[in-house]
This record gives sequence, C-alpha cells and structure tokens, in this order.
Amino acid sequence: MVPAAPTGQRKVRRSRRSWVGWGFVGPFMIVFALVFLAPIAYSIYLSLFRQQLVGGNSFVGFDNYTAALSDPKFWDAFWRVALFLVVQVPIMLGIALLVALALDSGRLYGRNFFRISIFLPYAVPAVVATLMWGFMYGSRFGLIGNINDAFGTSLPNPLSPDWVLASIGNIVTWEFVGYNMLIFYSALRVVPATLYEAAEIDGAGQWRVIRSIKIPAIRGALVIATIFSIIGSFQLFNEPSILKSLAPNAISTYFTPNLYAYSLSFSGQQYNYSATVAIIMGIITMVIAYVVQLRGMRKEA
Repeated sequence: MVPAAPTGQRKVRRSRRSWVGWGFVGPFMIVFALVFLAPIAYSIYLSLFRQQLVGGNSFVGFDNYTAALSDPKFWDAFWRVALFLVVQVPIMLGIALLVALALDSGRLYGRNFFRISIFLPYAVPAVVATLMWGFMYGSRFGLIGNINDAFGTSLPNPLSPDWVLASIGNIVTWEFVGYNMLIFYSALRVVPATLYEAAEIDGAGQWRVIRSIKIPAIRGALVIATIFSIIGSFQLFNEPSILKSLAPNAISTYFTPNLYAYSLSFSGQQYNYSATVAIIMGIITMVIAYVVQLRGMRKEA
C-alpha cells in the first residue's frame, strides 16, 4: 500500500497545477483585457464627462445618458435599424435556410458549385460590395439608369429617401446569405441518418421530414444565426457610410446609431456624447440578444 503524501506536498502540487493553468490562460486574459475590457471601461469613463467651454472636461455623471435617451436623432436612428432588423433578418435567414435545405436534400445538381457560389459574396469586402451595388443603383450613371434609358421605363431610384433602407437591406442580404447558409448546412450535415431512415419507414414525405426532423435538429444553429444577425443589424455602419456620398439627401449623419456616434466623434468632436450613444446601443443589443437566446434555449429544451 503506497503511503499518502504529506499535506504540505499535496498543497504544493495543487499550487503548481494552478499556476500551470494560469500560464496557459494568462496570455488570452491579457489580450482580452487590453482589446475588450479596457476600451469598454474607457468608453464608460468618457461617457461620464462633458467638454464645456468653461471648466474644460467636467464630470457630469449620467447627464449624457439622460440627454441621449431624450435625443430625437438617436431614437430616429434606433427605430430605423429596428425596422431594418424586423424586415431584413427574417428574409435573409429564410433564404439561407431554403438554400441549406436544398443543398442537404441531395437532389440539387452541381451542389458543390452552388454552395461555393452562394458563399462567395461573403468573401467580398463590405466596402467593395457596397460600392459595386451603389454604382448599380445609380439612376443616372448605373444599371437602373441604363435600364430606364434602354426601355423607356421609370424605375424608382434605389438611393432615394424612400428606398435607400431597402437597398441597404438588399446589399446586406446579398453579403450574408452565404454565411448563414453555411451555418445551417453544417448543422444539417451532422443530423443522424437514422432519423431519416426511420421517417422514411413511417412514410413521411420530404416536407414532413423538414418540418419534424431537420428544422428542430438545427434549432441551435438558427438561434446562433439570429443572434449574430441582430448584433449585425444594430451595428449597421459600413453600407450607409459608404452610400452617403452617393445619396447625401437620403442618408443623414444619424441614419444609424453607429453612424451617429461616428459623426459625433469625428465630425462634431463630441467624444463624450459619442461614447454615451455607443454604450447605450451596446446595452440594448446585449439585452435583446440575451432575450432571443433565452427563448431559443427554452424552445429547444
């Protein structure tokens, strides 16, 4: 029988294991603190101050938050991206799900070609994609203008104030359908084949298999894609920022909350108020994403 090690030696061994663990985790924690925690802490610090003509940078507490929550420009931007979220995200995820189901069915000829082709727009940088679509949207110099001139039609201007949000939604959908399709398709590929065999024995058709087996099996992937899409919608910035030069009358400096915060910071030199807008949007996005996650997990359970 091997004698037990003394208490002191056991403590030393546990201490060594603890330090070894911190040695592996330490580099990540340092980088995480520098690139994530420190910017958030500094933004919160900035939001509690205000640059004044008399007194310079003065502590104002939560006055900036009170001003932001009563700012009509902020709420105009927020409700615009909320409308964008409610309309664009279901369309994008619905198309991605249909494509993933078609690829997984095994009945689509040239499946690998279609998978790569649909995913390819995601590899195009957002700046390039927005410029490309922006020039096609042009009613005087782009594809829309050429169609009107060639056929004598009068198609609506996609960069007009009434259509610009839908045009941005089309660009975002074109960019990210392939990304979400890959998430859904990867989840479908790990569904056990025995479930399909059992359904076939029971006489279930393709639509019944999709409704009763495939969609419930990838519920986790649907929740993840929805959360990513919600975060991306509230962070909408690249597309309106780039299209602003092509549609200055349709896209204002407060078209989205992120564009508003950017304009406040770099054009208006209002760094404190810009940080406040960013913090508020971060909290709203986090709460909504958390609620969606809870509901998705509850349904999955």
